[in-house]
Amino acid sequence: MRVDDFDYNLPEELIAQQPLKERDSCRLMVLKRDLGEIEHKKFSDVLDYLNPGDCLVMNDSKVIPARLFGIKEGTGAKIEFLLIKRLEENEVWETLVKPGKRVKPGDRVIFSEEKDKKLIAEIIGTGEDGTRIVSFDYDGIFMERLEEMGAMPLPPYIDRPATEEDREDYQTVYNRVEGSVAAPTAGLHFTKELLAKANEKGVKLAYLTLHVGIGTFRPVKVDTVENHHMHFEEYMVSEEAASAINETIKSGGRIISVGTTSTRTLESASKFDEETGKYLVSPGGGSTDIFIYPGYDFKIVDGLITNFHLPKSTLIMLISAIYDKDKILEAYKEAVKEKYRFFSYGDAMLII
Repeated sequence: MRVDDFDYNLPEELIAQQPLKERDSCRLMVLKRDLGEIEHKKFSDVLDYLNPGDCLVMNDSKVIPARLFGIKEGTGAKIEFLLIKRLEENEVWETLVKPGKRVKPGDRVIFSEEKDKKLIAEIIGTGEDGTRIVSFDYDGIFMERLEEMGAMPLPPYIDRPATEEDREDYQTVYNRVEGSVAAPTAGLHFTKELLAKANEKGVKLAYLTLHVGIGTFRPVKVDTVENHHMHFEEYMVSEEAASAINETIKSGGRIISVGTTSTRTLESASKFDEETGKYLVSPGGGSTDIFIYPGYDFKIVDGLITNFHLPKSTLIMLISAIYDKDKILEAYKEAVKEKYRFFSYGDAMLII
């Protein structure tokens, strides 16, 4: 299967640079798989497609202000860090560094030397794909220093600096567990009021955690889909979430996954249950590098709420697995024609 098979033409002006003021006022493209139909709605209409007894599954990971700007000790060179993954509890991180050629093991980058607010990084090694392993020297609580000095890690296709408003806009309203370096963006469209209405309708709400890592920033560099390897990401499914999901499956309700990260977590945590003859979700934590592309047999997920994704990305491959690749590309072509807003701050799609 060729990576080029998942390409499409996207005018640059359709890449959303700002979120809408009202989260649930964005557009919603509904793909009805059984009928092969497309409907154009607002996101607030999503409840019309959910039934009592269904379960919405959401990723409650919280985005950390992972982008830091500092000065290389001794030269004054400007250095940018993007924290990718905590490797050790004493704040050793895998980090993307720009410009990477300017720093080597033993170098130090200063973010603050202010009293009680010190934050200095030392390069202690090199990771995969040119990343750097860094150890932080800091005063007080590391996450407090990061909140003070870090910026939200907006993706590179948002062509502007992060603002204070992005600290709220680039988080879901149900974020809880710190650790992601990119937002689980399908969830950005939900408001607390919309979730309350879903609950009132009899739709179960389940929250799991997958911290979005370096894979989000890595393009597919191979020509053949099957040769691509995903980076590992950590996930956690609580007993409460697993119970809600499994009760839904046993009672014949649908599992509607909010976003590709929730989908990958659900499928990674799936296990065949001999007693019921169904796949259920196992509670607990794990690490997954699951890569979902056409031909994959879904065990848990029945429907998906998602955003519009980059051409030739692993995300468009995933949604092409839950429906039909050609149908997905037709839908994307129509989205371009109808001037939908694309990517993280853009519009949404429901595949049901």
